[in-house]
Amino acid sequence: MQLSPHQQRVIGCLLEKQSTTPEHYPLSLNGLTNACNQKSNRDPVLNLTESDVQVALDELSDMRLVTVDEALSGRVNKYDHRFCNTEFSSLQFSAQQRAIICLLLLRGAQTPGELRTRSARLADFNNVDEVENALNKLIENEQVAKLPREAGKRESRYIHLFGEQPITPDSNTINLPSEAIKDKELNDLLREVEELKAELNQIKAHLGL
Repeated sequence: MQLSPHQQRVIGCLLEKQSTTPEHYPLSLNGLTNACNQKSNRDPVLNLTESDVQVALDELSDMRLVTVDEALSGRVNKYDHRFCNTEFSSLQFSAQQRAIICLLLLRGAQTPGELRTRSARLADFNNVDEVENALNKLIENEQVAKLPREAGKRESRYIHLFGEQPITPDSNTINLPSEAIKDKELNDLLREVEELKAELNQIKAHLGL
């Protein structure tokens, strides 16, 4: 699953608002656009139009990551994610893991300390060790990667592996660690090979070979 920056922002906002303002969830296009353009809890701050958000929603709908409750009797359409923790998704996160993914989608690379501080409305972490434990589980599942620690910094930052990484106005993307990329590409290729083998066996069985 490789999400564009706009798709990441949309999914991150849907995850966030589902937890923090459930009374207003699912979100309308206008509500989702406002969430995407928030100046707080977002990095980078964006200025998306409703058309930009609608394009991302249509793409996510095609990917079966978003569903729409179509307007009836004059109501507006409402949008709901199927990104994780639904019967339709293979991604099943604990509350702590879900909070981390949400924050990484909304704010890019962050340290465990930052994630703990910013997760107050999304999940409970008693200490940074709990954040690191959740991050390690996500790393095992190839959903998060740890960046090399920067000179002069006490903590390493972590990124999600669901698409390219916006970071600052001076640097449009973070390059994923080469080991993470290689491992992910290898696993994707192996999965494709297994799927092709299964399809070939089905064809052979159908033909009586």
